This record gives sequence, structure tokens and C-alpha cells, in this order.
Amino acid sequence: MQRLETTRETSLFGWLSVATNGYSLAIPQECRGRSVEQINNIEKRLWGSADTLRANSNFASNEYFMPVMGLIFLRHAYSRFLKVRDEIIPTLPSRGGVVRDLTKEDFSRRGSIYLRPEAQFDMLVSLPEGQSAATALIAAMESIEGDYETLKGLLPKQEYAELDDEVLRQVLRIFNDPALQRADGDVFGRIYEYFLTQFADQKAHDNGEFFTPVSIVETIVNVIEPTRGKVIDPACGSGGMFVQSAHFVEMQKANPNERLTFYGMEKNPTTIRLAKMNLAVHGLEGDIQKAISYYEDPHKDHGPFDYVMANPPFNVDEIDAEKMKDDKRLSFGLPGVNKGGKVSNGNYIWMSFFHSYLSPRGRAGIVMSSQASSAGGKEADVRQALVKTGDVDIMIAIRGNFFYTRTVPCELWFFDKAKPDHMRDKVLMLDARHVFRKVTRKVYDFSPEQMRNLTAITWLYRGQTDRFTALVQDYLETARAEAEGADFTDLLAAVDACAAFFATHLDDATVTEAAQRLRADCDAFAMAAADLIAAPAEIGALNARLSVMQPVGDKAKALIKEIDAAAKLLQKAQEALVAKSERQIEAQTSDAAAKRVTADVRKVAAEGKKLLAAVADARVALTGDPAVQLVVTGSLKRFRYFEGQAHWLLSRFPDGVLRDVQGLVKLVDHAELAANDYSLTPGRYVGVAPEVDDDEFDFKEALREIHLELDGLNLEAAELADVIAKNFEELLG
Repeated sequence: MQRLETTRETSLFGWLSVATNGYSLAIPQECRGRSVEQINNIEKRLWGSADTLRANSNFASNEYFMPVMGLIFLRHAYSRFLKVRDEIIPTLPSRGGVVRDLTKEDFSRRGSIYLRPEAQFDMLVSLPEGQSAATALIAAMESIEGDYETLKGLLPKQEYAELDDEVLRQVLRIFNDPALQRADGDVFGRIYEYFLTQFADQKAHDNGEFFTPVSIVETIVNVIEPTRGKVIDPACGSGGMFVQSAHFVEMQKANPNERLTFYGMEKNPTTIRLAKMNLAVHGLEGDIQKAISYYEDPHKDHGPFDYVMANPPFNVDEIDAEKMKDDKRLSFGLPGVNKGGKVSNGNYIWMSFFHSYLSPRGRAGIVMSSQASSAGGKEADVRQALVKTGDVDIMIAIRGNFFYTRTVPCELWFFDKAKPDHMRDKVLMLDARHVFRKVTRKVYDFSPEQMRNLTAITWLYRGQTDRFTALVQDYLETARAEAEGADFTDLLAAVDACAAFFATHLDDATVTEAAQRLRADCDAFAMAAADLIAAPAEIGALNARLSVMQPVGDKAKALIKEIDAAAKLLQKAQEALVAKSERQIEAQTSDAAAKRVTADVRKVAAEGKKLLAAVADARVALTGDPAVQLVVTGSLKRFRYFEGQAHWLLSRFPDGVLRDVQGLVKLVDHAELAANDYSLTPGRYVGVAPEVDDDEFDFKEALREIHLELDGLNLEAAELADVIAKNFEELLG
């Protein structure tokens, strides 16, 4: 099981490009100098401040959604505006020493929205006293709508007139947090997504509709690789599929608006507004129409499409069969009609639609209920017909808890109408239910490397061995760089100083001996790391390099434990020193002597504490920051981590070619599918993964998770008790 307890983000993150045969894999990269925890704290603070808008207005919970998202939209747009402006200005032509003005087109070409002065966030934050913040916000929104026809009438405006002006100013100031002003990468993209998920959690979307986690969207994008053509999402929600597709194209150093055309359908008017805002803030354009996709097809004249991406509502019932009976998108027929003339489950209606939208070279990636892949009755007939087209390409099983508001597992379906002839009778079954990271006790996702590894399996399926080897090479080179970059100077100096101090005051050579052993082992690791050499992109050489690297990885593992043990030993020495000091104080026979000794021993104890703090600070660069739980930090741990990623791939695919791996992946032909009622459930074919001893088990991390879950359960219990108490009071009148 490749379970990662350290990491998402899916995305205060910039984008890391891993070259793989001319393509780049879009994966999140940790922002330099800023931990995920820091951004999480900012997000929570912003959410708390935004929630005050509801508390200070007459809005119901579902009514203050748009004014809050409008503020996030403005701040996100301004962040991108500043970044792009700084890139554009040096390139502007000048005549007679006069540089021409910036234009909207300058920003559109670089994936950003243009903001007039009155719509720029710093102007809104610095409004003079006496000037209405609501009026200024309305003017800002109107100026943006004036420049972008696609946003006409969509941005929140009059809602701000309903809000307390001082509260509005306060929220604007909080949204102008200095940490956000310095934000690099796509930090606001992450915050935008956070707010979407928070509102999704509040609304607890009914009817099988839920916000699609970015981790799943990125997986779909990485598999179907939308590089050029028309993209349709018939259940587009807030437009996340389009935005992630654009990021993928940006990794090819291309303009998404020149490469991709986006078409969306959505039945909820509020969600349409949000989707158009989401596209606009990323400098994207799209044709999003209000429609109930079961009965309407507003983009039929624009088809066929090169890419279909969607997370449609799962298991929708009561769809009117009479309204759909002549729909040309149902080339496999209706999946089953009950006595009331209703289709009792819409999953295979969606599947038929998605297949029908595709051009002869089209690819589709769909999120679907795990129930659908083995459904019986008329649904099984549609599934069999789909399989027999040869277009069903890949099935990926995802465990539960990936959605923010539901615990349901799901599967990703992939169609490819351009599959080569020799592969048309085969389907790749990939069971990723044991590949995940635990973000919170309720939410799981894929780490960036887990996403890359799963995508690498699809490369092998497509015969793209060079991309696979390039990824393994990248892991090994990253690991080697971390090993060679491990600098023990500060740690050893801090440990030596600490050991000398305690040896003097405790007359104990134990700490000195431990410091000497640590120095010798650090030197030995540094020598072993220096002997590591670059790995060429050839599968045999990569296996050989990994074999050489693994013993060094064992040294790193032992060294991490030794550093931890040395720190604990020094901490115990400090405790012993404090105990000795207390005995010295108690031994004094006069108040004056006790006072004098107390001052002396407190000074010594303070010095010991200071030296221990220096050791703790120096450890961070090597063994990681203990305050950071969701990112792998520290050169020794990162060396182990990336060496482990290379091992995960090479241990399963040592020849750089696809093979069946029990519990993970199997290439299944149509004959085997037919023998299993054309079930497309990966777990039915790949089998159960063998039990593996986990020598990386982190007891402290496991305890942290238990405490995290207990805290969450206690909080829920307290909230429930409060609700019960209030209900009881109401019953009593």
C-alpha cells in the first residue's frame, strides 16, 4: 500500500513541470518558504472573517455565498494581475521614450484578468473614511463586467449594499493579509478552492452532486492530456475541469485560450455565475449554458468534442424517459425504464452522452459511482455495448473519503476513440484504493508523487517507456540532490556545544560519547552520499542506481533515528540538570544562600534550554519540521522519500514495461470481461495486494491521527449536545 502520511496541495501550489517525452505532467509543488499549515491557517482565518458577513447581515447561509466569493474573486484576480503585470511591463514597446499603456489583451494572453484602477484590491482596502465600501465594490464589479462581456450581470453587486460598511472594510483588510500579498504560485487558486469546498460542505449538496476534489480532476487531466481542441463538461459545476486543463496546457508553454475551447452545461444559475467567475479569474473564456443535460443539448452544433471531462450527479432517478426517447446521444438505448415511465438510474445515460460527444480521436475522463461498473439489468446491456466499441480505455478505482461532503468511493472511467487497433479489445484495470494520503480525518487525496506514479502506469500501458524512465530518473536525481545537500555543520556544532555544556555541569560523559558517535555517522553518510552518481534515463541503469542508493537510504533512516535519540538524550540531560539544581536549592540553610543559588542555577538552566533550542532548530533542515505534518521536509527525510518513490515504481515495473501487479493493475481483454458479465470494477480483476511489512510505520504519526480523529469526534459530540439542548429548550417552550 502506498499510503502517504505526509504531503496538497492539491495547491497553494505552483506548478512543477516534469519533462516526459515532450509533455509535462501537471503536479502541485510546495510553495517555497511557506508551509501548507501556514496557508491552512490563513484559509481558516479568511473563512472565519468572511463568516462575519453572514452574522452582520440579513443573509441566510445560502445567500451570502456570492458576496463572499465575489471578494475572493477580486483578491484572486488582483494577485494574478500583479504577477502578470510585472511580467508584461518589461516587454512593452516604447516610442520616443514613451511606453504604451497596458491593455486587456496583454493580460488575456497570459492567463489573467485585466483590472482597472477602481477594481484593484489595494484601492478598495485604502478607501478614505466617509467613502462607502459597498459603493466602491459595486463600482469595481461594474468596471470588470464592462471589460468582460462574459461576466455581464454575473458578478455580485447590490448584495454589498446589504452589508454593514465597517464589517465590509474589516473583511477587505483581512483579505489583504500581508502573507497573501507576498503569495507566490497559485496560492489564491488554493484559497478559492478552499472556499468552494467550505460552501459545498455547508450546502451538503443533495441529489448526488458534489464538488470535485482537485486531486481527482488533476488525475483525469493527466491521463487524457487535453493539449489541443474542444473540451466539454456537461455537468461543469464551478468549472474546475476547465481550469485544470488550462494549467496542463500552460505546462506546455502554450496559451490555453489558443489551444483549448471550453463548453459547459450547468442547471444551477448560481453555479453558472461561479463557473464564469472561475474561468475569468484565470484569464479563460468558455461557453457555459444553463441546461438540464438529460433533456437539453445546447452545444450540439459545436460537436464532436476532443475531450469530455465530467463529474456528473451519481445515481439520479426519476428521469423522464419520454422526453429522452429520441435523443441521438443515446446510441446504446435507455438503460431501463420503470412502470412510471422513468429511468430509475441516470449513470448510464451520462455514459452514453459522454461517448457520443467524442470525436474520432477524442478522449473522455469521467467520475462515476462505484456502483455503476458492475450494475445489472439494462445498465449491464449498455455497459456491454460500450465495451464492445473498444473505446473503454482505463478504469481507476478510488477509495472513499476523497469527496469533501461524501464518504463514497468512486471510479474514474476513461474512453479513447483513438486507441490503437491492437489495444481495442483490452481495458487497463487500475485499483488505486490503497494509494492515498490522509489530509484530515475526513478527507483523503493523492499526493503529487502518488498522482505521478498512477499516471506513469498509464504511460506504460500506452507504451511510453521513455516517460516512465524520465520520471524514475527525476525521483533518483531529486533523492541524490537531497542526500548530497544534507549539511550537518549546524547540527553537529549545536550538539557539540550542548554536550560540552551538560558534561561540564553533570560530570557525565554519556552525552559527549553520543555526540562523537553522531559526528562519525554523519561523516559516514556524507561520504556515502558523495559517492552517488547521476542516473541516466535507461531502465537497467536506473535499477542499478536504485540498488546502490538503497543502502545509503538505510543509513539515512538510521541517522534520522540517531539524531532523534541524541536530541532526547540531551533533553534528559537538561531534566537531570534541573533536578540537580532543585536539590542544590533545597540544601541551602539560609534564605540568602537559597536566593543566591536559585539565581545561579536558573541562569544555568536557561543556558541549557537555549542550547537545546539551537539543536532543535538545526534538526529541521535534516529531519524535518515537526510542526509541518503535510509536507515532507528535511533533506534526510526527503532523500528517503524520493528514493522510496523510485522504488515503488521500479519494484512493480522493473523492466519499464507494463505487467500485472497483484492488487494494483491488470490489463484485461474483452474475453475476460465477458466471462465476468462485462464488469468494469478493477478490484474484481487485479486481486488483493499481498500483505507487506511496513518498516516505515510512524508510531507518532499514527498517534497524531488518533488524536486528530478523537478531537474531531469530541467537537462533533459537543456540537450535537448543543443542538439537542437547544431543541429541548424549544420543546419546553
